[in-house]
Amino acid sequence: MDFVPTTAIALLLVWAFITDLKSQIIPNYLTLSFFIGAFIYHIASNGMAGVGTAAVGTLVGFIPLLLLHIAKGIGAGDVKLFGALGAWAGGVLVLQLMFYAILYAGIIGFIVLAVNRAFGKRVEAGVTAILTPASGWRKPEWLRWANSGKKFPFMLAVAPAAVTVWTIIN
Repeated sequence: MDFVPTTAIALLLVWAFITDLKSQIIPNYLTLSFFIGAFIYHIASNGMAGVGTAAVGTLVGFIPLLLLHIAKGIGAGDVKLFGALGAWAGGVLVLQLMFYAILYAGIIGFIVLAVNRAFGKRVEAGVTAILTPASGWRKPEWLRWANSGKKFPFMLAVAPAAVTVWTIIN
């Protein structure tokens, strides 16, 4: 993969990871700007064939996760994120990312369930120590999702999935 798409995908994933963990939202301005950027890049580098590549990638990333969103499995921001990722990466790569993200989400969900059943609230201090970054965010900001009792942010599964896919293609 070329430098520009790789860099754009990395920036999008890092930004989405931070915002999803901090506020449980992947903002529309983020996904939309990267989506538009992908189309501009593909048109500039490949002309009208680039439009097709970006459009197919968008649909491949968007439609399966839209079905998961309708089933209340993930948030709308995750759906739009994968549409933008598909526009940059193309259909095959976004499908690989989706596969591993869903696999890791299942593993994380199993671990969270097992830990909560085995230890209950006693494990919260350990999770806080592991997940609270050195950036100075306070615990309530960083772990708002954990304290709310809501589902964990999908980006916790997308991040290792991206590393896995990156390792496979390189």
